[in-house]
Amino acid sequence: MGDRRFVAVGNKLLQSPKWKTFLDFLFDYMRIKLGTDWANEELKRELSQRHPIMQWYDAVAKTQSLERKGCQAGVVKSYLMNGAIICFMGTAYNLYLLEHNAELQERYIKRLLDKKNFQGTYYELIVAGILLRAGFRLELEDEANNATKHCEFSAVSQTTGQKYWVEAKMRSVEGILGKSKNDGVKATDRDATRNLTTHLNSALQKPAYDQRLIFIDLNAEIVNPDSLPDWFNKAVKRLDAKERDLKEGHDAYVFVTNLPFHRYLGATSIARQALAYGLGISDFSKPATRSLRETYHLKQKHIDGHEIMGAIRDYPVFPDTFDGSLRSDESGLNIKIGESYLFSDLGEPPGTIGTVTAAAVNEDKSEAMVAVTTLDGKNMILSQKLTGEQLDDYRKFPDLFFGEQSSNGGNIEDPLQLFEFLLKTYSKSTREKLLEFMSVGSYAVDLKALSQPELAELYCERLALNFFVQHAPEVLNRHPR
Repeated sequence: MGDRRFVAVGNKLLQSPKWKTFLDFLFDYMRIKLGTDWANEELKRELSQRHPIMQWYDAVAKTQSLERKGCQAGVVKSYLMNGAIICFMGTAYNLYLLEHNAELQERYIKRLLDKKNFQGTYYELIVAGILLRAGFRLELEDEANNATKHCEFSAVSQTTGQKYWVEAKMRSVEGILGKSKNDGVKATDRDATRNLTTHLNSALQKPAYDQRLIFIDLNAEIVNPDSLPDWFNKAVKRLDAKERDLKEGHDAYVFVTNLPFHRYLGATSIARQALAYGLGISDFSKPATRSLRETYHLKQKHIDGHEIMGAIRDYPVFPDTFDGSLRSDESGLNIKIGESYLFSDLGEPPGTIGTVTAAAVNEDKSEAMVAVTTLDGKNMILSQKLTGEQLDDYRKFPDLFFGEQSSNGGNIEDPLQLFEFLLKTYSKSTREKLLEFMSVGSYAVDLKALSQPELAELYCERLALNFFVQHAPEVLNRHPR
């Protein structure tokens, strides 16, 4: 409206002429939520004595000032997010999501402002943001009721309808996120898993009337970002030991994370480390040799846990635009699942009309693999080159790049991902057509007893494995099935 941007937040309408991007809005939104008076009082303190949020605020402001040097006024410039931006904007966006999705209560703001409660609330908000992005609806519990212990909140999966009770814990370290020697371990402690079992026991002590989701952050340094985390095997051993002595009703989906953005405020490449573990759940995230089809069925059985892990790996993701569209959409080159297009390079000129049923990205080749169903019912897979801008958008928004129906377009990195991509297409093929596809071979006669879904899965398994045998056998060695 004119030169002002209006944003609806709950039942309020906020506006400013300065909001060119959604991050501009978030920068002001945080100050609005925490209170201008509080922020001004914090700014009067020495930087080292300020609340962690205001230390992040200072680092973000300095980053923006540096990046905008020499830029024309009013022109939007892109630059890599550093740890300070992730911490400050991530907290702001998580508050924004909670206000829109879970009727954020005032106690969360109060807990953020209280240095003693800040660390726990900060991580709890990260977990809330992860769950919301993974497709959960949050229901905040009444922790003001001291008659009984409560989990932080409950979460209902919009995929499965399952309700979970959520608990979030974070290791306290002296000198980090407002902790001192009185309530944090020494910064020199190199075993980040030392208190893992203690945190786990504390989480399990709270009653849960549904399945549990337990998140524990190790708040540790990143020793080697390109290899298995140094804490990984220790964490597995501690979880295995706990599982051997597990009480009835204490099974849980456990996510051990290390999201140390606050330790690296100036860094622009910070690894997200996470371990998923099925505590008392034998077939979730436990090592075993399985076929692609078996792996796929187990993933569907525990799809909520897998979607949570995907959201952890991608955290944080901020909208680029106010309306949720991608910047590369303006090029007219992006395709969306469920939409029909004229493919000029398919069939006789001027081309063939087809509906996109599935899509995935091969980042190494900078191309999309697109599954198409033509008007006469034929299924085929095409490749489409991607521009640099498209790849940037895909990396930031993999689950939105191919449209809202895509759930997660996916990057073809292992056999299971290729299997799932192929299944989106061939699950629509008739039983007769699938039998025709697999009519060659001595065991073809045995296929006639299989159902259409069984045939589709078997055919896609063969296609996926054959592809990797021919084009990337080293991948099969990394992902044995």
